[in-house]
Amino acid sequence: MTLPNTSIRQLLIVDLEATCWDDRPQSVEVMEVIEFGLALATLEGEILASHSQLVRPTINPELSDFCCQLTGIDRDQVAAAPGFAEATSLLDDWLQGLEYQAWASWGQYDSNQIRVEQARHNCAPAFFSKPHINLKALWQEKTGKKRHSGLGSVLQSLGLTFEGRLHRGEDDARNIARILPSLASHIQPGSGKP
Repeated sequence: MTLPNTSIRQLLIVDLEATCWDDRPQSVEVMEVIEFGLALATLEGEILASHSQLVRPTINPELSDFCCQLTGIDRDQVAAAPGFAEATSLLDDWLQGLEYQAWASWGQYDSNQIRVEQARHNCAPAFFSKPHINLKALWQEKTGKKRHSGLGSVLQSLGLTFEGRLHRGEDDARNIARILPSLASHIQPGSGKP
């Protein structure tokens, strides 16, 4: 993907949490978003704002025990959350007035899952219309390493420890933002290839 001829100063980091199970295959077609984690950050890694928006799943409305343990999100929380369409509207309201040139995620999963949800619900968050940068692919390209490119491993290789709870969208997004200084020189127009 080629980005417009503007320099990137701020990114919206997006990390999704979704329905999951330990006893059946996972795929974007059967998984549903249960949390949007967002962190608006500069390329220097300064976090300007962050947000969590829970989403009520409709295909599998009751979270598995595995999913609750993995994410720390409980069944009552998602049962009380808005559905996907209302959640995206709330996200758009939260993002109103925030400046960012592209959105980014750690891997391609988040973009793929939003694409499926967009088809399923006929809507998507406004940020989805902006260019996407796969930061994990950028890290792998920069370091030449495909292995050990999980978020925790990369933080550790930079001498950082994970802050917050792993597999909570907002905490994951904030930790991804902490990696930005090591990638800043590579985040330029045209760098958003998956």
